[in-house]
Amino acid sequence: MTHPSPMTTEPSSERRIADLVRSAAADLGFVRTGFARAVPFDGARDALSAWLDGAYDGDLTYMRDGDRADPRSLLPSARTIIAVALPYGERPVALRKSRDERPLTGRIAAYAAGADYHRVLKDKLFELSRECARIVGRPIESRVCVDTAPLLEREAARRAGVGFTGKSAMTIAPGIGTYLLLGELLVDVDIEPSEPLRPACGRCTACLDACPTGAFVGPYVLDAKRCISYLTIENKGPIPHELRHLIGARVFGCDECQDVCPFNAGQSPRPSAPELAPAEHRSNVDLVALLELGASAYRRLVKRSAMRRIGREQLKRNAAVALGNSGDPRAVAPLARALREDKSPLVRSHAAWALGRLGGDTARTSLAHAAEHDENDVVRDEARTALTGCDVTSNDQVRF
Repeated sequence: MTHPSPMTTEPSSERRIADLVRSAAADLGFVRTGFARAVPFDGARDALSAWLDGAYDGDLTYMRDGDRADPRSLLPSARTIIAVALPYGERPVALRKSRDERPLTGRIAAYAAGADYHRVLKDKLFELSRECARIVGRPIESRVCVDTAPLLEREAARRAGVGFTGKSAMTIAPGIGTYLLLGELLVDVDIEPSEPLRPACGRCTACLDACPTGAFVGPYVLDAKRCISYLTIENKGPIPHELRHLIGARVFGCDECQDVCPFNAGQSPRPSAPELAPAEHRSNVDLVALLELGASAYRRLVKRSAMRRIGREQLKRNAAVALGNSGDPRAVAPLARALREDKSPLVRSHAAWALGRLGGDTARTSLAHAAEHDENDVVRDEARTALTGCDVTSNDQVRF
């Protein structure tokens, strides 16, 4: 990598570079491209500090790493942030079967149903970096950033005019909505800054009101510990009892606050980068198969996908909760098997909770056995608690 001396370009040249870079980004599939000076995000730094002081980060300890509000902590020579947005969110085809024929299905957040967006975004941003060097006619220093980099990407997008920050804390691009993946390219090139967009949520609180778990402390402030995305992905341990029934069929992330956003209305079909189209085996995912997921099937499910962030044990835990929320008696038998046979106490304990939700003779018999004989204290306690609310609704039996 070369280390050119700092250079300042004329305003007309900065504008020309902006136009050419924006055109190159559009050719790569980015639907929004903007530019901001690579200076510290002072206001956003204060907001982040207040959020962390409120302990709303849960186990997201990486949010305390580095100076996320200073782009130059990532690239000291940076002069401009090029912020881009890639659309996603194509809806999977719904299963056309009767209720009895249709498997019990779980929901995966739209961003995770296709290819791993990290790789897609990085490849496109590296190509954009090469185009920038060609445009300015010299080697450049650059740094590619996606959401794994310690940078406040939504603030970068706001400053660069890619979109404004909604009350859900999501970036909203008027005319496109919220189903956007953000990326940044830091460059040692002066490019004319874009004009930030004014917030346009008005009095709307649809996103705040729709959150199943009440995760919003208020506008723009999310308590991650109550967010379904956090609970199903980042959280490695038990899901809090009081939140399990609110998760519904979601097994990886949640799109509820986006689905109700008026800026997403009318986007049918939503614009989506072809690389991010949902894969068939990650659409309408079978909850029973997920609960009984073996190592090889797990690798196939998460291969080259953002779902690699979650372990097999967590997925099975999430499947147990979703089955318990299904209200479907077909879920009882696989949950009873999981309670009896699964090697993970985490999975068994959540299977016990789910059986308590569903009730019936099979559930009660399975729970009574686990309450007496399971080798794990937590599982035994969970089974005893589930028994107290287990309603006998059928005469079916289970054999051990």
